[in-house]
Amino acid sequence: MAFKRKILPASANMREFEKFLQSDYQIGVFLEMHIAQLKNVAKMAKEYNKKMIYHVDLIQGIKNDEYATEYICQEYKPYGLISTKSNVIQKAKQKGVKSVQRMFLIDSHALEKSYKLVERTRPDYIEVLPGIMPWMIQEVKERLQIPIFAGGLIRTKEEVEQAIKAGAEAITTSNTHLWDEF
Repeated sequence: MAFKRKILPASANMREFEKFLQSDYQIGVFLEMHIAQLKNVAKMAKEYNKKMIYHVDLIQGIKNDEYATEYICQEYKPYGLISTKSNVIQKAKQKGVKSVQRMFLIDSHALEKSYKLVERTRPDYIEVLPGIMPWMIQEVKERLQIPIFAGGLIRTKEEVEQAIKAGAEAITTSNTHLWDEF
């Protein structure tokens, strides 16, 4: 799926989520939340006709495993789920939910380990963090042939443009100023 917008707004709290709901963006990411917020967030997103991607690893009060993933998929019917865990990615795919595997670009060893994991799980998308290294976005895209989101430490419109030019489908950001730029 080609994204119409360059930004995927990522909400880290309810204030940011409410701003996302009032925006023209159709797809958003909810980062950190408590399990008790999930029902309300899903209900509000549905009321505003928004598609949500939840970061399973950052939902407090629930384990980030295949059982929690199955529960979230059945109960809240998200557009997508983000995780570093291969079992979460595989369960999301099984349930017909878009899977986004997070890939941290820490060092060469972590990169090679991530390549092997992604080659095994074949998620729908990869989120590359930090996203401020266009040359790495390009390398990951060429090697894995999976659409990429770039996230983390992207602070300017120019950095967004560089990541897109390098091959990112979209930028995940909680920087609300960037939401307004695009």
